[in-house]
Amino acid sequence: MKKYLNLIFILSLMFFFDGVLSYAQSLDDYFKIAASDNPGLKAMYKEYEAAMQVVPQVNTLPDPEFSFSYFMDPEASGSGAKKTRFALSQMFPWFGALKAQGNTAALMAEARFQAFIDARNTLYFQVASAYYPLFEIKRIQGIEKENIEILKSYNAIATKKFENGAGPMVDVLRVDIRQKDAITNLGILNAKEKPYLTTFNKLLNRDVNEPVSVSDSLVIDPMPVGTLKDSLISGNPGLKELDLKLKAGRASEQAAYKNGLPRFGVGLAYEYALEDDGMDEIMAEVSVSIPIFRAKYRGAVKEAQFMKKSYSLQKEELANTLTSNYEMAWFELEQQRQMLALYEQQIRTTRHALGLLFSAYSNSGKGFEELLDMRQELLSYEKMKATAEVQYQIGLAKLKVLTGRTDSDEKQ
Repeated sequence: MKKYLNLIFILSLMFFFDGVLSYAQSLDDYFKIAASDNPGLKAMYKEYEAAMQVVPQVNTLPDPEFSFSYFMDPEASGSGAKKTRFALSQMFPWFGALKAQGNTAALMAEARFQAFIDARNTLYFQVASAYYPLFEIKRIQGIEKENIEILKSYNAIATKKFENGAGPMVDVLRVDIRQKDAITNLGILNAKEKPYLTTFNKLLNRDVNEPVSVSDSLVIDPMPVGTLKDSLISGNPGLKELDLKLKAGRASEQAAYKNGLPRFGVGLAYEYALEDDGMDEIMAEVSVSIPIFRAKYRGAVKEAQFMKKSYSLQKEELANTLTSNYEMAWFELEQQRQMLALYEQQIRTTRHALGLLFSAYSNSGKGFEELLDMRQELLSYEKMKATAEVQYQIGLAKLKVLTGRTDSDEKQ
C-alpha cells in the first residue's frame, strides 16, 4: 500500500511540473494570468459591475409613501372628537420615463464593459511588448555565447600558427580583443535582463523574482491581408464604447424630456373616528405634479444633447486616429518583414563567405583580420534578425489591439 501511495505521489509531481512548465512557456497563458491578476484591469471590471448596479436604481418606481395622522377637534363637545387617518400613495412618472432611464444606465454599463475590453487588449499588448524583448535578450545571449566559443577556437588556431611560425602575433591580439568585447556584451545583456523581467512580472502582478519561461524560437506568421483592416472600425472596443455612449446620450435626452412632464400619484386613505358613534371613511386620492420650473428640465435635455455631440466628435476623432495608427503600424510591420528576408539572405551569404575565408586562413595563415571582420558581420546580421523578429511580433500585436482582435480571442 505504501509503495502504491509513493507511486501516486511521484506521478502527481510529474504531472504537476509538466503542467507548470508547459503553462509557463505559452504567451497566451501569460495573457490569462495578466487578465486575472492585473490590479488595473480588475479595477476596470469592478467599474463595469458597479455600472450594472445603476440600472435597477433608475428604472424602478419611487418608494410608496405612507402617512399617519391623529387629530382632535377642540370645538366638538366633551373632550373633543378624535380621528385617526392612514394614507398610502404611489407616484408614477410619465409613461416611458423609467424605461428611458434604464436604457441609459444599461447602455453606459455596456460602454464600461467595452472600456474594460479595450483595457484588456492594451494590457495584452503591454505583456507582449515586455515578453518579446526577453526573447530578444535570450536569443542574443545565445548568439554571444556561441560567438565567444568560436572566438576561443580562432584564438587557439591563431596561437598555434604563431607558435609554428605560420602566423603573426597580432592575429592572437586581434582575436583576444574581439573575445573581450563579446564577454563584455554578454555581461551587459545579463544585467539588461533584470529590469525587463521586473516589468513583465509587474504586469502580471507577480513577484519581481518570479521566473519567466521564454520560447526558444518565434513563429513568424504571414501578414494578414485585409482581414485586420476590415475590423478596424467595427471591431475596436474604443469605438464600440463611444457608440454605446452615443446611444446612451439619446436615451438620456428622452429620459430628460419625459422627466419634465407631469407625474401622477394615486393613493388610498382610511379615516375613522375613535368615538363609538364615529364613522369610518375610505377615500381614493389622485395627485399630479406640475413641472412649472422648466429651467432644470430644459437644462437636463440640453446636457444630454451636448453629451451626444461630444461622443459623436470623440468617435470621429478616435476613428481618424485609429486609421492613421493602423497605416503606420502596417508600414512598420511590412518594413520588418522585408528586413527579415534581407537578414536571412545576408546570413546565408555571410556564412558561405566565412567558410571560404576560414579555409583560406587554415591553408595559408593569411587573411585573419578579414576573417574576424566577416565573423563580426555575421554576428551583426544574426542580432539584427533577432531584433527584427521581435519588432515584427510587437507590430503584429499592435495591429491586433487597434482592430480589437487578440490571440486569445482567435483561439476561442
